Amino acid sequence: MIAVGIYSKTAVEGGAVDSLTADPALILIIVGCLIFCITFLGCTGALRDVHILLNIFLWTLLLILLLQVTGGLLGFIFSEKVERKAVALLERGIIRYRDDLDLQNLIDYIQKKFKCCGVSSYKDWSKNAYFSCVDANPSLEQCGVPFSCCVLTTEEVLNTMCGYETQLLKPQIARKQIYTDGCLDTVVKWGHQNLFLIGGVGLGLLLLEYLFSCSRKNFGHTYIVQCMTVNSSSLSTEEAEDRGQWLTFNSSSFSDLDDLADGCIA
Repeated sequence: MIAVGIYSKTAVEGGAVDSLTADPALILIIVGCLIFCITFLGCTGALRDVHILLNIFLWTLLLILLLQVTGGLLGFIFSEKVERKAVALLERGIIRYRDDLDLQNLIDYIQKKFKCCGVSSYKDWSKNAYFSCVDANPSLEQCGVPFSCCVLTTEEVLNTMCGYETQLLKPQIARKQIYTDGCLDTVVKWGHQNLFLIGGVGLGLLLLEYLFSCSRKNFGHTYIVQCMTVNSSSLSTEEAEDRGQWLTFNSSSFSDLDDLADGCIA
């Protein structure tokens, strides 16, 4: 993830990262570094049995779990505000459609995948300078939509000019050539249709994080220690070994060698 973020940060053309609210490459780098640090603490703490590192690892996972639950609840409570933010973000993507090749490919993929066009309708593409319907627009794509909005069959050859001047058509007529439904409503409808699947996957991930966090409490190494009863100095080494007792301890049951000594005396 860190490597992908660094590659995206260095390879993408200048100004491309400004097409979204946040820099996706920077987000990948930050998230990758956080995942690396968290897993490093967990692995090092488990291998070296360093309780401080394991406790940090535990509380970090619990904090992430809490943030995920809080984010989901806030998104549900303030759903209207989230929808407005999504509309503003998608409209900004439409405006910058021709300025960033990666953003253009992403929007084309979404429109082809969900068979939609624009944010609320296909006429949203008039907000783009290339597809605007104003008379002063010299573009050949005036009053058109991207080819990813076009209704195509598997046998039909791709025609990148299929969306030209489709904004001038009424929805009933334009529906024969392009998808007229907006992508926001289409994605939301898809989410409602797959609500149980999305909720099940989300709850499954939360449950795994919770179980993994709780497993830290029962985590421990098992040691087998031979307690030597050498109260008499007259015993030889072989006799002392014969009288030795093999006891089993768990590292989570004692914190220092005093508990181990008490166990041997008992």
